Amino acid sequence: MFDVITIGSATMDVFVESDDANIVSVCKKDKKTEFMSYPYGAKLEITAFDSQVGGGGVNTAVNFANLGLKTSAIFKVGDDIYSKGIFKSFEDKNVDISNSIQDPAISTGFSIILTSFEGDRTVLAHRGANALIKKEEINFDAIKNAKLLYIAPLNGESNKVLDDIVNFAKANNTYVCFNAGTTSIKKGFSYLKQIISTAQIVVMNKDEASMATGIQIRPDTRLEKFSDKMIHPDLQEMFKKLRVSDYQVIVITDGNNGAYAYDGTNYYHCPIFDGPVVSTLGAGDAFASTFCAALQRTNRNLGRSLMYASVNSAGVVSKFGATQGLLTFDEIEKRLADNIDYHYEVIEG
Repeated sequence: MFDVITIGSATMDVFVESDDANIVSVCKKDKKTEFMSYPYGAKLEITAFDSQVGGGGVNTAVNFANLGLKTSAIFKVGDDIYSKGIFKSFEDKNVDISNSIQDPAISTGFSIILTSFEGDRTVLAHRGANALIKKEEINFDAIKNAKLLYIAPLNGESNKVLDDIVNFAKANNTYVCFNAGTTSIKKGFSYLKQIISTAQIVVMNKDEASMATGIQIRPDTRLEKFSDKMIHPDLQEMFKKLRVSDYQVIVITDGNNGAYAYDGTNYYHCPIFDGPVVSTLGAGDAFASTFCAALQRTNRNLGRSLMYASVNSAGVVSKFGATQGLLTFDEIEKRLADNIDYHYEVIEG
């Protein structure tokens, strides 16, 4: 029996940084969009280069194992140089990969991550095998015997197995943490609601939550507290619409504004944990999976679990690679002990 089974993508990530990259802002009346740009037709020097294994299914599995949970990962790859690199990366990660899927007829997922001097990134993604997981390839017995099923975003044709997975987990009393992806969200709220209803924990970022619910945060205000006893009313509406079952915890992250959780009674807000930013890739995976694992560690203290997640996410963004900066529970707790002013707030609903 595993403590956690993760299902999601596995990719070979190549990180590229060039000092010649520019950040260009384009402003409209009610919207500001930033682009990473390079001189057209130019041949540019690469300032920094690295390659790491990534993908939501892999990143979260490595994190769960690093936090001390017995973990197995379900992901799909081809039979090529990239799949060999992915399998080799697990040799020292203490993650069971017996439930992984390999198909020599298709290519392994591959991403090029263009990083900026600000630490943010643009990802050029080839989904490959990640988008082609089939129901008959999944070891449902492993899910049945796991305590927690963590579902990372499933893209393309792989999303078609989502209904079967969550319904099977629910029928077999396997706890579900669902990190919604855009493929699921774009199917509409009526579809998403059925998936969400089976999950005990649902995690989205602000943009995903807005897309899922159709609720927009007013552009003249920020997603944060108005006062000590109130959070943005649009955010409250998002939470209430997403929480479709009484047993659920909903988490919404908002970048530099921190993260929020809602249990049906109270809202919890946790600011970001300050630290250097090298690359933001993998920060969301680290946050969501750490929050799930921390609930047991903290005896379901939602605010404290948000803090654990924020600290671990800060560790990830301090390094190149989505798993290079991951921390253990002991390391997280030491950083919290060394930063006694860092805290969460509880806001009554």
